[in-house]
Amino acid sequence: MNIEDHNGTTVVRRVGDYKPKPSFSTWLVGRPLQTADSAQQTIGKFIGLAVFSSDAMSSVAYAPQEMLIVLAAAGVAGYGISIPLAIAIVILLAILTLSYEQTIHTYQNGGGAYIVSRDNLGEIPALVAAAALLTDYALTVAVSISSGVAQLVSAAPVLVPYRVLLAVAMVIFIMVVNLRGIKESGSAFAIPSYFFIIMMVLTVGVGLVRYLALGSLGHVIDPPQDLAFDIVQPVTIFLILRAFSSGTTALTGVEAISNGITAFKEPRAKNAGATLIMMACILGSLMLGITFLSHQVGVMPSEEETVISQLARTVFDSRGVFYLAAITSTTVILMMAANTAFAGFPWLAALTAADGYLPRQLTYRGSRLVYSRGIAMLAGVAVLLIIIFQANVTRLIPLYAIGVFLSFTLSQSGMAYRWYKSGRLKPGEEVAERGSKLHHDPHWWVKMVINGLGASVTLVVTLVFAITKFVSGAYIVISLIPVLVLIFLAIHRHYRSVAKVLSLDHYGAPPQISRNRVILTVAGVHRGTLAALRYARTLSNDITAVHVSIDPVEAEKIKQKWETWGDGIRLVILDSPYRLFLEPLLEYIDDIDSQRQMNDIITVVVPQFVTPNLVTNVLHMRTADTLRNVLLNRKGIVINEIPYHLD
Repeated sequence: MNIEDHNGTTVVRRVGDYKPKPSFSTWLVGRPLQTADSAQQTIGKFIGLAVFSSDAMSSVAYAPQEMLIVLAAAGVAGYGISIPLAIAIVILLAILTLSYEQTIHTYQNGGGAYIVSRDNLGEIPALVAAAALLTDYALTVAVSISSGVAQLVSAAPVLVPYRVLLAVAMVIFIMVVNLRGIKESGSAFAIPSYFFIIMMVLTVGVGLVRYLALGSLGHVIDPPQDLAFDIVQPVTIFLILRAFSSGTTALTGVEAISNGITAFKEPRAKNAGATLIMMACILGSLMLGITFLSHQVGVMPSEEETVISQLARTVFDSRGVFYLAAITSTTVILMMAANTAFAGFPWLAALTAADGYLPRQLTYRGSRLVYSRGIAMLAGVAVLLIIIFQANVTRLIPLYAIGVFLSFTLSQSGMAYRWYKSGRLKPGEEVAERGSKLHHDPHWWVKMVINGLGASVTLVVTLVFAITKFVSGAYIVISLIPVLVLIFLAIHRHYRSVAKVLSLDHYGAPPQISRNRVILTVAGVHRGTLAALRYARTLSNDITAVHVSIDPVEAEKIKQKWETWGDGIRLVILDSPYRLFLEPLLEYIDDIDSQRQMNDIITVVVPQFVTPNLVTNVLHMRTADTLRNVLLNRKGIVINEIPYHLD
């Protein structure tokens, strides 16, 4: 019944007093938060650097190593190229930072490459960006966790046989922490993130002082030799490009801040932009410092002992306290790098789902105001990758970073085109777009050049990645992205077809139900049956009770009882010589359905016992559930389960 309020409307708003009760979930992820608490869950620059920049900063733990692994094939001559390559990577970082700084201040509701591509390049480029980034986020978790385990087993080789198990456990731990909310996970991870920065700055600083001022920095003692090559390869353009592409994995995570702008406190764009610049300065300095020192001390890249481990024990002259602190901080920050993906993936998945390209469930926030389903999905995919590739960083790296550089290219191309559109507007003219408002910018050509340069450089890097890493695994991601785009389009097509069918546009008056034929299933004549019969009478006068007879003696008892308690309602007994229950009932319903007119409806009413506890419920048939599963896709048939509580 409609209830009218004092303004004459039939819509009334009521706030429920129900509060979720304490449970295991509450203990695990924290007390549920109200929607109104969203503003209190935002973060500042200090926490934001830990949440969104840990992926980029942590990459200095493996990017120099992966670059040196490629260069090792050329021997000493190859190692000398590492420093120029590191400088080139830092220059690329500066270009990307300038480009994404513009993106942050233009698209202040977040979304990064997906939103920029959607508003400026169209549907397909936007879906390619989404597929590329979502894939890269999953690989970020797998790579960073696997690299963290590699650091751990470098310090404790006895743990090598358990590296996959340790990696899976780390993923689950990070997932649970992120389910507690972005503010709480950021606070939890801030201390280890800054501990890593301090230890890396200390390691690089002490190393530079010993090398430049004291001249006492020696060489790595007993470096691992598992990558020793029998034949030294010449330094070729292809080798240099392969090493460069491996080193540019240090730039993954740069886009995460632009995706998660809405997580920052007001002024959001200013705080996000400042965080981006701080992250770039730290990342660039560490990348240069670690690469330079690694070359000077003669680090040998290895799966047995990481570059960071060799550098730290050389700089600190032992495996003492400072060495252990450096290794511990590196292991922890690599776990934190996964946290960046857990912050970015759910936001991007929710934006894509809101546009109808992923399941709508990904747009729902959990009890802690985070996209819980997206977090769980990311954890599941990452665990699968870790198991398949056995937590091996070198095997995962070829799959890594192609997606993020592809998204870089699309994002910068979209921004360049946006500035071009801005330049064509007159001063004071404004055009509303889905993600932002477009207006004339007097410096549009300068900004277009910056973003155009970023797009050109990242396109070259993407092509280098695709070519140099294709055989070693990049083909998987290159093939996967189009498949994901096709899946996105199929999901979108489904949602559009559903919306079209459900639309009330040009619907007119809904057709009236001319006849409701009620079928009451009868397993026995008892109080539960009579309760269902009373309910059936409220639906229609056209009621037929149906009993499937497996035992003739039992059927005769039911017939006699029905004569007394059936209240004149017709009972049809379906003999089942093969002692089947469901098939004869479905055959009868099919027969009735074949006679149904266009505006008729069939309602199947099923009595159901409900006992005081779950254990005893198992002792009773769930007929309604079975019928619902079988008849769910049949038009014009409704299943009603009538519970009878056995208190």
